[in-house]
Amino acid sequence: MLVDEITIKVRGGNGGKGDVSFGEGKFSKRPSGGDGGNGGSVYVEASSEVFDLSRFRYEKVFNARNGGDGKRNANGKDGEDLYLKVPRGTVVHNLTSGDNDELVLDGDKIMVGKGGVRGRGNYQFSTARSFEPNRYEDGRNGYESELYLELQLIADIGLVGLPNVGKSSLLNALTGARSKVGNFNFTTLEPSLGVLPGGFIMADIPGLIEGASEGRGLGTKFLRHIERTRVVVHCISADSENLNKDYKIIRGELKTYAKHLDEKAEYIVITKVDNLHEKQMKKLEAAVKKISKNYSLVSIFDDKSLKNFQDMLVKFIGKRKTPLGGGYGLAKSL
Repeated sequence: MLVDEITIKVRGGNGGKGDVSFGEGKFSKRPSGGDGGNGGSVYVEASSEVFDLSRFRYEKVFNARNGGDGKRNANGKDGEDLYLKVPRGTVVHNLTSGDNDELVLDGDKIMVGKGGVRGRGNYQFSTARSFEPNRYEDGRNGYESELYLELQLIADIGLVGLPNVGKSSLLNALTGARSKVGNFNFTTLEPSLGVLPGGFIMADIPGLIEGASEGRGLGTKFLRHIERTRVVVHCISADSENLNKDYKIIRGELKTYAKHLDEKAEYIVITKVDNLHEKQMKKLEAAVKKISKNYSLVSIFDDKSLKNFQDMLVKFIGKRKTPLGGGYGLAKSL
């Protein structure tokens, strides 16, 4: 199960308490209490080795280490920082501060729970002008935050289309992924990933329906995963009664959800052409040409058509070097 949104709480460590002590000898009056250590801070960091937010499914509260208390002639040890690893493409919504940060590149990080400042020991309060041998400070508490983590998959290719048009089967055939397939709507209940030759990542986005941008069907839960794809591949079934209508439904939902999605580079693939004879194929090709000049007709049972589609798609992506990030689509320059 892909966990792509979660709410957690984080807290920086408390600062350590300053110490009250005197010299080395039993009767010494020279203040020698050290300061406490600073509390550790909590960071959220993007890592290419993490693929979803499942580690936060059952553990919801995360605390950095407290700073150590001061000692005679020694300061307390600073608390260790805590790093929470999340997938690239995670948006961190800080519900406490109102800040929103995107972690796109490997190693991007943001502090979400600052550690408390250490307390001073009595050594700090004893000077030539001020002698307060019994004064010390408690360390300050660490800062708390409630976070809503939202994953937007980072992929080169996003497969989109109405339910039951063969997206999962296509992903499996091209990449060897094991996405669930079935002859009924909404077989795929979560995005699935696969890798094409050359390292291009392909994401199968669960079937969209008219009104998805307003929450119908599986709604906006999956539309957000298209935001960072470099290329959108519209999958339309060969048995569609109206190719252009099906295409416009999906394109309209993308545009309604976020205008920049309508500006992404796109490729059309007609699936399930298994049993079409030559005359039907020509008629189908003529229809899809009216939608886009960048298209393929594919059967998952025909290795040649799969190979041709794969080669065309890799070539198509290779022309678009714009880096990912920021949730912005690529300019459509076809």
